[in-house]
Amino acid sequence: MEQLSILFIAKKLIGIFLLPPMLPLVIIAGGLLCQIWRPRAGRWIAWAGLGVGLLVCWPDSVAWLLRGLERDPPIAAAQLKQAQAIVILAGGRRSNAPELGGETVNRITLERVRYGARLARQTGLPVLVSGGSPTSGTSEAELMRRTLKEDFGIAARWVEGASLDTHENAVFSAKLLQPKGYTRVALVTHAAHMPRSVGEFERAGFTVYPAPTAYLGSHGGEAQALPALPSASSAYGGFYALHEWVGLIALRLRGQ
Repeated sequence: MEQLSILFIAKKLIGIFLLPPMLPLVIIAGGLLCQIWRPRAGRWIAWAGLGVGLLVCWPDSVAWLLRGLERDPPIAAAQLKQAQAIVILAGGRRSNAPELGGETVNRITLERVRYGARLARQTGLPVLVSGGSPTSGTSEAELMRRTLKEDFGIAARWVEGASLDTHENAVFSAKLLQPKGYTRVALVTHAAHMPRSVGEFERAGFTVYPAPTAYLGSHGGEAQALPALPSASSAYGGFYALHEWVGLIALRLRGQ
C-alpha cells in the first residue's frame, strides 16, 4: 500500500475516535476505567460522555453547530456569470451497488453531482470533478464522471482522480485549471463543507463562488430543517458538523 494511502487511513482512524458515535463512547469508557482509581472523577467523566452523546444528536445543539458552517446562501445568477468553470468535490463512494453494475458514488457525492449537473445545464460552463481513491480501484472522480454522463447527460471536461482530501482537491484542481487560464470557479459541495473548501481553493489561487448544496440545518430564517426530537437525521447532522469543525481546527493548527 502506498504511503499516502497509509496516511489517509491513519487520519481516518484517528477521526473515528474524535467523532460520534465513538467520541461519547470513548469518554464514557474512560470514565468507567477512571473509577478504578478515582471513583468520583470517573463518574463525572462518564456522565460527561453521556452529555456529549446527547449534544451531538439533539436538534437544537446540532442546529447551533451547523449555523457557523452553513453561512453561504445558494449561488446567485450574477456569481455564476463570473465563473469560468464548475468544480464538484467528491464525498465518498459506494463499493457495492449490484443494481448499478458495481461501484458508484455514495449519497453525499450524488447530492453534489446532481446540483453540479443542474448548474452546468443552466450555464454551459465546463465541469471538473475531483476525488481520488485511497486504495487501489476506480477514483471517485471517475465514478462522478460516469454518473454525470449516464444519469444527467453532462460530460465532465476534467477528471481529477488523485486527491485524497479537500486540500489536495484544491491543489490538484489548480494544476489542471490554472495553466489553461481558469481561475474563477463555482465550487459545489455540501453547505457545511463550504468554509473549509473555500479556504483551501482560495489558498490554491482561485477566485471562488460558493455553490452550496444539501443544507443540513436551517438557512436564512427558513423553517427548521431538523426534526424536533433526536433522530437519525439529527445524529447525522451532528456527526457532519463536528467533522467539519475538527477539520477547521486542524487547518488552524497547520497554520493555514
